[in-house]
Amino acid sequence: MRAVIQDRYGTAEAIGVDDLPEPVPADDEILIEVKAVSLNGSDRENLAGSPFYSRLGGLRRPRNPVPGSDVAGIVVSAGRSVTEYAKGDEVYGELAGYRGGLAEYVATSPRLLARKPTGMSFMDAAAIPQAGCIAYRATRGIGPGDRVLVNGAGGAGGSLVIGLAKHYGATVTGVDRAAKADHMRHIGADDTIDFETEDWADHRDRYDRIVDLMGHRSPYRVHRALRPGGQYLMVGGRTRILLALAAAGWSAGRGKTVKVLVVPQSRADLEAVTALVTEGVVTLALDRTYSLEHAPAAFARLAAEDHQGKIVVRVP
Repeated sequence: MRAVIQDRYGTAEAIGVDDLPEPVPADDEILIEVKAVSLNGSDRENLAGSPFYSRLGGLRRPRNPVPGSDVAGIVVSAGRSVTEYAKGDEVYGELAGYRGGLAEYVATSPRLLARKPTGMSFMDAAAIPQAGCIAYRATRGIGPGDRVLVNGAGGAGGSLVIGLAKHYGATVTGVDRAAKADHMRHIGADDTIDFETEDWADHRDRYDRIVDLMGHRSPYRVHRALRPGGQYLMVGGRTRILLALAAAGWSAGRGKTVKVLVVPQSRADLEAVTALVTEGVVTLALDRTYSLEHAPAAFARLAAEDHQGKIVVRVP
């Protein structure tokens, strides 16, 4: 089978396409013929091997050379102990271990997968899992009148965070490059900030919720932008900040909370956020699509952070 191969950490030059043996599912696994795979911020981190936690799957090189975690496809066969899915079922979801999806076939446990909604394309289904579950958890508790800031709003995960926050009645500010301002407004942002000319962390007592998809700032700075009782949620970023916050959290007084948002891989969350997509509550934002053979170009665009929404790779 054809598959994307990452043989080292580094730039998009570490990505190639080659032949691998077709996987054989274990008794508790299913074999999926992959139709589409979307790329996430975690794929950018796993490509670079930075932050350091992205090397947990291999210190010097990825233990699983095939990247890609968000897949949609058709069940080809099921192991003897699998009763939930059968040949021909259309499924989508996030792979355990966050790797293995960018190939013509993948063998995986079915526990994190869901049935693809009838009428939804494989491309759209592949765009939901990781970004959707992050958005679903990050927007819990937001209500009418809240002021929400989304840092990294123009990339892979921002559109669903903005969409859900708007659905719950919030006023939303999106932070990214100036070139993405129109995109962020199109997906629902009320206001935008160009991070290259303005630092949102210098704002004072402005936001009820900050969802930081690109965490690079000290908790001693970000809390000042929160209103009393506000909450800062860090989804990804520098290792030292993540570890410090994950270990103990951080309280800034006046009821403010600064912490890492833990987003477990969850079929229940996936199905819940997908229902909001199919109901039209939020809209998916797809950037560009690439064929499997052109996956290196997809990773180059991801690494440059030029994308506006989800990059999706089609698997013929």
